[in-house]
Amino acid sequence: MAEALAARDYHVVAVARTVGGLEELDDRIQAAGGSATLAPIDLTNEDAQRQICRGIYDRWGKLDLLVHAAIHAPPLAPAGHIDAKDLDKTLATNVRATSRLIANTEPLLKAADGSLALFFDDPVKDEKFHGAYGLSKAAQMRLACSWEAENAKSTPQIRILTPAPMPTATRARFYPGEDRNALTPCAGEAERLLSEALT
Repeated sequence: MAEALAARDYHVVAVARTVGGLEELDDRIQAAGGSATLAPIDLTNEDAQRQICRGIYDRWGKLDLLVHAAIHAPPLAPAGHIDAKDLDKTLATNVRATSRLIANTEPLLKAADGSLALFFDDPVKDEKFHGAYGLSKAAQMRLACSWEAENAKSTPQIRILTPAPMPTATRARFYPGEDRNALTPCAGEAERLLSEALT
């Protein structure tokens, strides 16, 4: 998604926990003629979230587009065997960090004309052994839906999209023996979703 946005002349502020992954992304974006600012933070750190948002405000004064794709996928487990630490980390990333991200970015999005915030639903949340992931993802979607309703007559516009199954590392943890060649390539799906969101 970051590469697809950069190809459309968006300056991307890329947020992730791993510096190496961000640098590889930046190399690909620059090689294609785009530009990015890298922010290696953990989204569960609210102070770091606020610092990034303050930096965006100081440099640009607004945020045109928020793409929230961060997720924590805990180990699969029956509902009666969910590990408490795994559940806490999942809720911290998928629910609390999302809530704080909405609070921290909303002023920046409201400062931009026609701003947009994208969230991604996941049908896999309803399958067996996905209790911890599923409850956190359902809560995340409720937050997004509420924010969407609250801004029905103002900005930002909130869009909830459902990606096709892709060969991501997260999906590989859920389906380790799956034929990844049968899945939708990430770059093509990002283009499809972005086209859907921006029309």
